[in-house]
Amino acid sequence: MEQEPAHILVVDDDTRLRQLLSRYLSDQGFRVTTAGDAADARRKLGSLAFDLLVLDIMMPGESGLELTKSLRSDSEVPILLLTAMNESDDRIEGFLSGADDYLPKPFEPRELVLRIHSILRRVPSELNDERISTLHFGEFQFDMARSELRRDDSYVRLSDVEVKLLQALARQAGEAVSREKLSDELGSGTNPRTVDVQMARLRRKIERDPKYPQYLRTVRGVGYVLVPDR
Repeated sequence: MEQEPAHILVVDDDTRLRQLLSRYLSDQGFRVTTAGDAADARRKLGSLAFDLLVLDIMMPGESGLELTKSLRSDSEVPILLLTAMNESDDRIEGFLSGADDYLPKPFEPRELVLRIHSILRRVPSELNDERISTLHFGEFQFDMARSELRRDDSYVRLSDVEVKLLQALARQAGEAVSREKLSDELGSGTNPRTVDVQMARLRRKIERDPKYPQYLRTVRGVGYVLVPDR
């Protein structure tokens, strides 16, 4: 059985850098979810399981160091800190907070990938065995590894296209995904209008009132977003 790619959460308030890292790491074979600040990261950590966090230190609100210290009270998820600060005291503080590695900005993307692989090789096997890739929203649970949707204890039958659509939204849960990107995910022969049609069908299987969706929401002028449980 082919091993599931590592799922990485990239947390950085710099939108451009966050998008660049997401694109680069995805091209390197990782599953990537992004967050713009610590609060956003906490929401996604509450509904998704990750193999590693790439976390910026300097963010508005809760800093990366504060988030790392907080997570270490009940989580062993590996954390790689990114920062523009490169003094030895800063690095020491990062490690004391519970980080697994520390990479100063600016950095070469290739070095980031090498460090990620190095950290993942050190992760205890039992943590890998316990990793869960299930997204929860309301009465539903979507097993991303098995591509199975359940409502409580019953399976919800999905077409192949509906599975692809739900997977594409689940990989970026909480973030708007454009119709164009979703169209690419669905494969050849599809277009943004096809995405709208498939979304309407998927909503009829998930939403109590498809006209007023709670989980599969429209983002005006962009596309759609899957809203998981907080």
